[in-house]
Amino acid sequence: MAIITLTTDFGMKAHFVGAVKGALYSEIPNVTIVDISHNISPFNVLEAAYVIQNAFKSFPKGTIHVIGVDSELNTENKHIAMALNGHFFICANNGILSMICTEITPEHIVEINIHNKVVGSFPVLDVFVKVAAHIARGGTLEVIGKTIKEIKPITNLMPFVSSDQSQLIGNVIFIDRYDNVITNIKKRFFETIQKGRRFEILARNHKFKKIYSQYSEIVDFSIPLKNRNDEGRGLVVFNSSDFLEIAMYKSNKATVGGASTLMGLEMMDSVTVQFFED
Repeated sequence: MAIITLTTDFGMKAHFVGAVKGALYSEIPNVTIVDISHNISPFNVLEAAYVIQNAFKSFPKGTIHVIGVDSELNTENKHIAMALNGHFFICANNGILSMICTEITPEHIVEINIHNKVVGSFPVLDVFVKVAAHIARGGTLEVIGKTIKEIKPITNLMPFVSSDQSQLIGNVIFIDRYDNVITNIKKRFFETIQKGRRFEILARNHKFKKIYSQYSEIVDFSIPLKNRNDEGRGLVVFNSSDFLEIAMYKSNKATVGGASTLMGLEMMDSVTVQFFED
């Protein structure tokens, strides 16, 4: 039984998600469809890249991942299908898959060329569904596209390291529903540059000198609950996907606020790590 995931910026108000699912069921009656997210910010390729990179690994090999973000076909935004680590991805060649490809080398990439066989202006419905159905039936990528060697990258995907390795500069690549700010600095990369040195993390006018192992580590549980005042305190962790994250303990935008709103951090803002020689 085929498993197909959907990641889009469609939201749930209009008919788009339902139409795509209906078309998939019509093409593959016994398919299992899983919604990863339909709340990607409109046209936000970097946000989509972060979500799909961290979600796809939980699915079994053979899963087909359909990504509908900034997917309108034009001369600078071709459609591709990619086989990687036993999974299949169908999306626009707009950088969405570049984050995954920095860690795992694709087995095969094709530029989809079946557009003359479909009619419509809704590529996820008109093209991606057809390609997903073809793959689900055991079809090969060569039948629906021509092989290409490279995909379009995302600008500033990798953090910058100064020549003397005293400074590491990353960018905000995702803001979650708790208003936590996720950067493109991964734990392994951080530790490679750090080499055990003391550090200070700078985010606008906020400074952090410690990275916690989990959010609740900031709490002193020896203090009686009624005397604690930890909600809304800022901290830094490596999150479950090993990305450096700036957070507020038990943050809530509606009450205590979150890291993004209270610290004024937005997508692609810089976060700097300064290393010190003792």
